[in-house]
Amino acid sequence: MDYFLISPTGAPLSGEVEISGAKNAVLATMTAAMLADGTTTLTNVPYLRDTKTMSNVLRVIGCRIDGGAHEFKVDSHGANHLEAPYELVSTMRASFYVLGPLVARFGRCRVSLPGGCAWGPRPVDLHLKGLEALGAKIEVTHGYVEATSDGPLPGGNFRFPIVSVGATVNVLMAATLAKGTSVLENAAIEPEIDSLIDLLESMGAKIEGKGTRSLVVHGVPELHPGFSKTIPDRIEAGSFLCGGVISRGKIKATHCNPTHIKSLLDIFEEMGCTVNIGADWVEVDASRRDLKPVHVEAVPYPGFPTDLQAPLMAVLATVPGESKIRDSVYLDRFKHVAELNRLGANISLEGNVATIKGVEKLQGAPVMASDLRAAAALVIAGLVADGESRVSRIYHLDRGYEDFERKIAQLGGKVSRLNDQIPAE
Repeated sequence: MDYFLISPTGAPLSGEVEISGAKNAVLATMTAAMLADGTTTLTNVPYLRDTKTMSNVLRVIGCRIDGGAHEFKVDSHGANHLEAPYELVSTMRASFYVLGPLVARFGRCRVSLPGGCAWGPRPVDLHLKGLEALGAKIEVTHGYVEATSDGPLPGGNFRFPIVSVGATVNVLMAATLAKGTSVLENAAIEPEIDSLIDLLESMGAKIEGKGTRSLVVHGVPELHPGFSKTIPDRIEAGSFLCGGVISRGKIKATHCNPTHIKSLLDIFEEMGCTVNIGADWVEVDASRRDLKPVHVEAVPYPGFPTDLQAPLMAVLATVPGESKIRDSVYLDRFKHVAELNRLGANISLEGNVATIKGVEKLQGAPVMASDLRAAAALVIAGLVADGESRVSRIYHLDRGYEDFERKIAQLGGKVSRLNDQIPAE
């Protein structure tokens, strides 16, 4: 199994890093391609474990995936095996996105209950209740969701009891092919939702309320293939900028959208960093040594994202004074706390609030990634630790960061990918 060996250089990370397409955006647009009969083109596609997994899910269903580097052509013409198996869906929760398009277009499907990151329950009941509100019949048997509809979905109104990006994606896609008008209240407004709406509209969908929590979807009889250029990955941008701050360096993230990470940039400025912003780039300078502690709460967009909670926690572990992070999105997303403490951090946890007392120096140690963003946090912490660190289970990181070692290397970090498999004689 692959692991990272991190050898601190003693120098801050500095330079430019180009941000790839957004994982969370492209997984939704890949499944949306199934709403139409024909070939939808997606560009700026990141080369990730998760995009490969989603490609395999679509191929099982009968789609054809063609294209070169960073471009997918998703041909849904052969989609006729309306089942997404446990073996694939269990490895990536976003595979569950196929549920809405399949029941909306074909009137039936069978999709395994999802798996994903190894922290806490992340129920899919909002997906199912939303689809039921549109008229789908839902049954859960033997670990699978079976969704059916006699003809096109009638459409309907649904209010998400809590903001959910995944449920918004699924229900929104299904509503585009409903017979009537559907109203989705308290919908997610993350940039990835806007990206999906742009693609759906290019396919002929009629959607009002983009960028608001109230979406009105006028169902149409059919959609045609569309085109989508994947938006920049705001979480990747934030993770590399956290790497610059933890090392007290100066990093410029290019090919990104600064407005998508405004909440993080505001925190960096509150800490004492210098932030410069351009049309498609942002530069954060943390070279001054007297950064200040902060109190942060992870909330739905446009607030501070839960996906950057772990990387920011690693940063704050090196900032003198007491910081706090409350995660109000996923209350138990804190498996990285124990691993950061193995690196010498001083973090205590009470409920969904982590109290971080900054230490002068982190210490190298063997640690284990529990999920995608925890992996990034452990790597950037290891880059500034005293001595080597080994981060295992980095397959989590491969799910969402493209060319990670290369990008770290061009910023001055030293991360080696190794394998502990015993070679054959």
